[in-house]
Amino acid sequence: MADDTFLYFAYGSNLLKERLQLKNPSATIHCVARLKDYRLAFGNYQGRPSDRWHGGVATIVQSPGDEVWGVVWRMSVRDLKSLDRQENVKFGTYSPVEVSVSTKEDEMNCRTYIMNNCVYAPPSPQYLKVIVLGAEQNGLPSEYQLKLKAIETNNYNGPLELMSEVEEAMRRGEEKYQ
Repeated sequence: MADDTFLYFAYGSNLLKERLQLKNPSATIHCVARLKDYRLAFGNYQGRPSDRWHGGVATIVQSPGDEVWGVVWRMSVRDLKSLDRQENVKFGTYSPVEVSVSTKEDEMNCRTYIMNNCVYAPPSPQYLKVIVLGAEQNGLPSEYQLKLKAIETNNYNGPLELMSEVEEAMRRGEEKYQ
């Protein structure tokens, strides 16, 4: 791996290319991978609802025998500060950690983020939609996609500025290929 890039394991809204590339344009897909002995959870830092998503946001929790599927992105170190900002590292919301993920052929170490002081809460339908779209876009295993689609939401139906930005980025991407 080149010294000017790093590998990032995404399991939440950053599964969707258009979401991640809003602030991290260097991100390119490296592979789909599995994180063993963790499970996906949703919550809010210290119980404070996300202004960005109006509901719980994704984190991972150690859980022997479980697994979380995600996307490994190769990113320029220039985007590291932006990614940390997105994850509110400076304010203690998430901590960057190194995890070992596996593919059929390989194991690799990647940066990912785990929420601190998580108070469990369901995600908004919009946030879950971004995760499901990212899982579909990147071909995560179908059983895992079904599991994601079955997650209960908080039924929030108000406007979300970030969702509008993601949808606009997706529209631009579709127009580029027509």
